[in-house]
Amino acid sequence: MANITLELPDEISKKITELGQRTDEITAKALEAGAKAALPIFKKNLGEVVGKGTKYPSRSTGELEESLGVSPVKIDKDGNANIKLGFSDPRKPRYSKSGKKANKEPTNVQLANILENGKHGQPPKPFIKRTRQQIKKPFEQAVQKKFEEEVSKL
Repeated sequence: MANITLELPDEISKKITELGQRTDEITAKALEAGAKAALPIFKKNLGEVVGKGTKYPSRSTGELEESLGVSPVKIDKDGNANIKLGFSDPRKPRYSKSGKKANKEPTNVQLANILENGKHGQPPKPFIKRTRQQIKKPFEQAVQKKFEEEVSKL
C-alpha cells in the first residue's frame, strides 16, 4: 500500500505549541472579556428592581448595586477555568438614630436572594434568571472575539 505522509507547516505547528503554552493566560483573558460584556446587563437588570414597586418608600442606599462585580478567574477541582459575577460582602454597618449598631444586617447575597425570590409581604422581583438568559449571547461573543484576537497574536 502506498503512503503519503503529510506534516503541519512549521508556522502552524509553532503556533499550536505556543497556544498550548499560553492556554491558561488566553482562557483567563477570554473569560474576563466575557464577564466585562455581561456585567452592565446584570447591573441594569438589578437597577430595574431595586426600590421599585415597594409598599413603603425605598430605603435603598445603592450599596447592593455597588457590590456587584466580577471575581478573578479561578480553576476548579476538575481543572476548568471559571469566572463569577455576583455580590461581594460585607456590607457597611448600619446604625440607629441613637448611634447604636444594628444587630443583624443581611448580607448582599441575602438581599439579592430576597429581591429574586421575595419574602413574606414582598413579592419576588426576578432579575437573576432574566440576566442569565440575556447575558449568554454577549458573553459567548466576547469570549470568542477575545480568543480569536489572542490566537491571532501568536
